[in-house]
Amino acid sequence: MKGVEIFKRRRDIITFTVYLAGQIHDDWRKDIIDLVEEKGLDFEFVYPQTEHDLSDAIGEDILGEQPGKYYRDDAASDINNFRTSVLMEKADIVIALFGDQYRQWNTAMDATTAINKNKPLIIIRPEELIHALKELSNKANVTVSTVEQAVQVLEYIYA
Repeated sequence: MKGVEIFKRRRDIITFTVYLAGQIHDDWRKDIIDLVEEKGLDFEFVYPQTEHDLSDAIGEDILGEQPGKYYRDDAASDINNFRTSVLMEKADIVIALFGDQYRQWNTAMDATTAINKNKPLIIIRPEELIHALKELSNKANVTVSTVEQAVQVLEYIYA
């Protein structure tokens, strides 16, 4: 197939940007980035602010002290949502990881945003969340159970 051969010859100059949506409490993003680098794949990664204290304080850092916790959270949310919108708009692919340990509201919001923006979406979710995420998984392009499987899907782009 001529198009595939052209793509294979040019893949070293094609760089995809992947938005990594999901909880910020462990190193799952680093695991994906390390696996992609080990395989020599050409992807760039963007993601939400992973420094939790900065994420929570950014509204007051920019807009000044707020009159209460609700307004502090609201101001931070505005700026964090702005950042997410810009980065997701630039992304070619979104990977959303649903773990079994943390509440997943932001992950669900980011996955839904990806779907609404017609961004190709890979959902990573444990077996325990199959039922809870069945509708969202149905709307995703691919649903997998592990970080390794998600990287294999990325690798297949260059096959």
